[in-house]
Amino acid sequence: MAAAEPAVPALPGSSGVGTGAPSGTVPVLFCFSVFARPSSVPHGAGYELLIQKFLSLYGDQIDMHRKFVVQLFAEEWGQYVDLPKGFAVSERCKVRLVPLQIQLTTLGNLTPSSTVFFCCDMQERFRPAIKYFGDIISVGQRLLQGARILGIPVIVTEQYPKGLGSTVQEIDLTGVKLVLPKTKFSMVLPEVEAALAEIPGVRSVVLFGVETHVCIQQTALELIGRGIEVHIVADATSSRSMMDRMFALERLARTGIIVTTSEAVLLQLVADKDHPKFKEIQNLIKASAPESGLLSKV
Repeated sequence: MAAAEPAVPALPGSSGVGTGAPSGTVPVLFCFSVFARPSSVPHGAGYELLIQKFLSLYGDQIDMHRKFVVQLFAEEWGQYVDLPKGFAVSERCKVRLVPLQIQLTTLGNLTPSSTVFFCCDMQERFRPAIKYFGDIISVGQRLLQGARILGIPVIVTEQYPKGLGSTVQEIDLTGVKLVLPKTKFSMVLPEVEAALAEIPGVRSVVLFGVETHVCIQQTALELIGRGIEVHIVADATSSRSMMDRMFALERLARTGIIVTTSEAVLLQLVADKDHPKFKEIQNLIKASAPESGLLSKV
């Protein structure tokens, strides 16, 4: 959980800002959502101790990936106000933890500076089993070429490579940021989280590979749980059965994940025919991407 500590001046006459209270502990009413729970904190407790107390009282109900502000009930105003900078508890008071409003719907915008590509488990042993695997490889390679042209970081995983082999030879991994083995279905490994933290301003992940209903789905759900917008490239992801593939794409779209196509992604990333890399991207998409069975399900 990230909490914002606003810099506002102290409020004369506000409850909890007075002085002269005895030492020891001070009763405080901690409010969150529809709940209000009385507790106590040491005299002089500040912002950090209040946050810790909120976590101890409501930890199982707090979304740790959201930002919050702590507010103090001010008798002078008859309402809650943002916690004054440098506030210290000195008398009985009432505080609340308020989640900052976030936009529930996303616009789906992609920019190279805030985007990372995730290539999931495009391995040799999957070749005979995955529907339209040749098409998926072709489109995946097109996306990786686009990433190199636009300078977009690429993270690649391989599911149990000792048994399932390495990434297929047709996929050129030149210049990718990471190639990681995994046994977990989701790509969200500690190394991947660390890599994302090193890239400033990451807002979106373009996700493709196999299988749609397993590793792709679980990766996407973990990423949106961390506040990252996810774009799944429908013509670059598949499963062993079309039923699993199509139901997964439908489910993911209903959760707010953006299901899109390779051409839409690449053209959104350049955004303008005057972009210095437009001609190179245009050359990638001159031939339409294979439909890989998607049109038969529309």
